[in-house]
Order: sequence, then structure tokens, then C-alpha cells
Amino acid sequence: QVQLRESGGASVQAGGSLRLSCAASEYTFSNYYCMGWFRQAPGKEREGVATIARTTGNTYYADSVRGRFAISEDRGEKTLYLQMDSLKPEDTAMYYCAAEEKPSWLCRPTADFGYWGQGTQVTVSS
Repeated sequence: QVQLRESGGASVQAGGSLRLSCAASEYTFSNYYCMGWFRQAPGKEREGVATIARTTGNTYYADSVRGRFAISEDRGEKTLYLQMDSLKPEDTAMYYCAAEEKPSWLCRPTADFGYWGQGTQVTVSS
């Protein structure tokens, strides 16, 4: 069964850092090798933030976060991370972890994902 549980969201000031975690079930980590982080702000469409093709280790980022955010995984802990630095008020959103069966070359932030966590809120104040 696919299970994803996000944590780590908080309220921070602009310029600060947060690390989000996504704990996955054994089944998820063993079968879904494309995982990513997405976000949705009130009144806006969901936006792909970062993805990782776990078979190759390739990572992909939205232009809005490249150079500030970093996606990574810990296979032993079955956890996906999103390190967020130099946070801006426009990063305020609900952040979701997602997983999908996709080949590495299709594992992009613009791809469609079918399995989602419940989200964790990030609020950045100026």
C-alpha cells in the first residue's frame, strides 16, 4: 500500500530555512522510484517543486526554487527530504510529497503523480 506522510512544516521568517520530511511505507519505497515535492498556495494551482528519479539519482527543480531547495532521500529511513533555504514569502504554501511509477526521464516537476501525502504547511513571513 502506498503511504506518504509529510512533516516539518512551520512558520519562519524570510531568509530562514526548513527541512521537510516525507516518511514512506516499505511498499512505496520499494516500488515507486519517482518521487517529488509539490506545493499549493491558496487560490493558486498546484506547482511541482522538485523531483528525484531514484534509479539514477537525477534531481529536477522548478525555476522558482532552483539553487535554494534541495531534494534528497534516505533509503535506510525510507524518507524523502526537501531542504529549503533562503525562504521567501512567496514560498508560503501547503507542501505535498508524491510518488509515481515513471521512468527516470519522465520524473519531472511537471509530470502527473498519482499518490499523495496529506501535506504540511509552510508559512514564510516578511
